Parts: sequence; C-alpha cells; structure tokens
Amino acid sequence: MTTTPIERLLAIMARLRDRERGCPWDREQTFATIAPYTIEEAYEVADAISRDDMKELKDELGDLLFQVVFHARMAEEAGHFDFGGVADAISDKMERRHPHVFGDAQIRDAAQQTVAWEAHKAAEREEKSGAGALAGVPLALPALLRAEKLGQRAARANFDWSAARSVIEKVREEVGEVESAAAAGESEERVSHEIGDLLFAAAQLARHLNVNPETALRECNVRFERRFRHIEARLAAGGRAPADATLEELEALWGEAKKTEGKSDR
Repeated sequence: MTTTPIERLLAIMARLRDRERGCPWDREQTFATIAPYTIEEAYEVADAISRDDMKELKDELGDLLFQVVFHARMAEEAGHFDFGGVADAISDKMERRHPHVFGDAQIRDAAQQTVAWEAHKAAEREEKSGAGALAGVPLALPALLRAEKLGQRAARANFDWSAARSVIEKVREEVGEVESAAAAGESEERVSHEIGDLLFAAAQLARHLNVNPETALRECNVRFERRFRHIEARLAAGGRAPADATLEELEALWGEAKKTEGKSDR
C-alpha cells in the first residue's frame, strides 16, 4: 500500500521517538526544548522568502513542517492530541473565519475581509478567556513585532493616534526623553526605559504608514551588512581593516557603498 508524503513523515517522527529503536536526542526532547527550534525555522522560512530562493524555501518549509509534526507527536504520546487533531483544528478555524467562502456571508474586498477576520479572532479570544483587547499577543514574538501587534489591538479599542503626523511628534518627543535621560546621567534602567518608549513609538509610526516594522528593520540590517562588507573589502584591498581607518574614511566608503546600490538613504 502506497503511503502519502505526510504519512511517511509521521512514521519517521514516530520511529525517531520510539523508546527502543529511536534516536536518543529526539527521545529526550520536550515542548520547551523544541520551541526555540520552531521559532528559528519560522525565521529561516522568512529569510528564504526575502531572498526569493524557492529551492531553499521548499527545504525550510519542510523543516518548519517537521517542527509541527514533532510537537504533535509529543502531544500524542502524552494523550493530548495528534497531528490529525492539529489539521482538523486549523481546517475548522479556516472555515469558521471564511464564511464568505464556505458559507453565505458576503465580503466586498480584502480590506473588509481583514476587518471580519480580526472580529472573528477577537470573538474567539473572548470566548476562550474573557480577557481584554490585548490578550493573546504571544510574549515570544520579537519585541518590535509584538509592539506593532499591541498597537493594532489597542487601535481596535479606539486607543490610537488619529494620523501618522501625530505619531511622528510622539517619536520626536521620545527622542527628547532619551536625550534628556542620557544628558542627566540617569541610570541604565531609566535610559533603557526611555529607549523602549522610543522603539515602541517607532513601531506605531511604521504601523500608521502601513510598514511592517520587523520587516523594515530586517531589511535595514541587510543593507547595513552589505555596505559594511563593502567598506571591509575596499580597505582589505589596501591591506587595511576598518579599525585602521579614520571615521572620515569610513563615512566616505559608506557613501560609496550607497552609490553602488543606487540608493540615497543613509
């Protein structure tokens, strides 16, 4: 009898966790020890997408799927649920949240669907816990992404700035707070507090401008790495390293790297 690809994967996972014939490392793992790998694999997927590398994306999606299978297998062993239960749960959720596709509801466009989707999620959260608007935003999310989502939730409760220009003023205000704390020689804890406020405000500005702050910062990191490597390569050609150059030289090479990219941003 021919097995499907997912049946093969589930069988492999079961064998790896087998108490007698399995892999010692796989047998020792728990939900807590595997969770960091799950997060890492999700980022690997995002990285492959950002590089438009479809071969790598196929591999990374497989790695991420294996994480789901791993968690489901551990849950099955503990008598909680199995992979089939996971698949049924997400299928039920997708049908429930798309009544315009699987039911009789009418949705005009993507924007209206986004509103309806968030309304469904809010109702489900309320049904589960009766908690407030900010409930359910995972603590494990990257802080910048979590800041954006907290702002989104608060905005749906009418706690938000009316326009991006108001958020820009808030960002300027927070920059001033950081400057004041640093100039006054405030404690590291106090300065950290003010920088946190600044980063949170910046995340909300990105949200108001329809920019994902996590993506924006990730792309900025890539640009920084690329430009700094340009600096290193140019200096290495003369037998030097960045530590051997003056700040003026480094700035000039940074500008050269930007021109090479055809960009005007710093």
